[in-house]
Amino acid sequence: MSNSLPTTPSGSASESNAAEVNAAEVNASVIDGTKLVRERRLNNVKKNWSLFRSDIPAMVGAILLIFFILIAIFAPLIAPASMLDVTKQLDVPRYAPPSLDHPLGTDNLGRELWIRILWGARVSILVGVAATVMSMVIGTVMGLAAGHFSGLFGAVVMRIIDFFIVLPSLLLAIVLSSVLERGVFTIVVAIGITSWASTARIVRSQTLSVESRLYIERARILGAGHRHILFKHMLPAVMPLVLANTTLTVGSAIIAESTLSFLGLGDTSKESWGTILKNSMDISAATSGYWWYVLTPGIAILLVVLAFTMVGRAFEAIINPALRSR
Repeated sequence: MSNSLPTTPSGSASESNAAEVNAAEVNASVIDGTKLVRERRLNNVKKNWSLFRSDIPAMVGAILLIFFILIAIFAPLIAPASMLDVTKQLDVPRYAPPSLDHPLGTDNLGRELWIRILWGARVSILVGVAATVMSMVIGTVMGLAAGHFSGLFGAVVMRIIDFFIVLPSLLLAIVLSSVLERGVFTIVVAIGITSWASTARIVRSQTLSVESRLYIERARILGAGHRHILFKHMLPAVMPLVLANTTLTVGSAIIAESTLSFLGLGDTSKESWGTILKNSMDISAATSGYWWYVLTPGIAILLVVLAFTMVGRAFEAIINPALRSR
């Protein structure tokens, strides 16, 4: 008997090399594909930034927003809280008009209005942004549900949205602020819960548009569930519109906070622009000739709301090119 050792076929080595080459090509194509996607996103960001930079009102609004955000963040460094202490302002004249010594004038307790505006920016902007985020989250979830689901569940969600649209949001916010404990968190909750319906309608309309696209139908045929379709396809499709609407909603939230504080429903222990207006109303500053007491917080609210609106309009025009020619 003769023992024979197993031999490797001559073609196996070449086949192995070919497989390795194919695997390397596949990996290279995946890497190249990822690189292309990253480059495309970077090019889109550069293009959108170029469009935004060419919009003069948007740049002015962005500069204003950066200014107010910076003074809100660094208010304790610019003007320590002790400068708002009434007991330390006994030598400061009350109702002093704007001058070199008092740039924005003083209030009925001798406090500098520019310091109160500085500290008031912290609460007003914080409440506006936080309430808008809550409103956007609720509105996005409800809008996606109303646009994606059909049948009884979708109809019920749509009726809830209609109810909140018809209901006066400011009236409901006043009721919630009156019932709940006074504080900044209460104001955020009151504004956030009452201002999401318009966002939900916008998201629903966009969801219905995305639902009719072929890749959604293909995902359903391949067995994708509701969670996959909503979070992998629907949410990325509606997020640009949601972000653009967010910048437009912040201004409304700031006005709502100022209104609630003006009505005495805010946190009286915290400085806000609405609280300053409330104090000026209590002493009848408008009819007593203390115009700076009313005008200063009013201009601050106007500038911030206008800045958010200009930035929001620019984002909206970038997302919807049809608006650029208007």
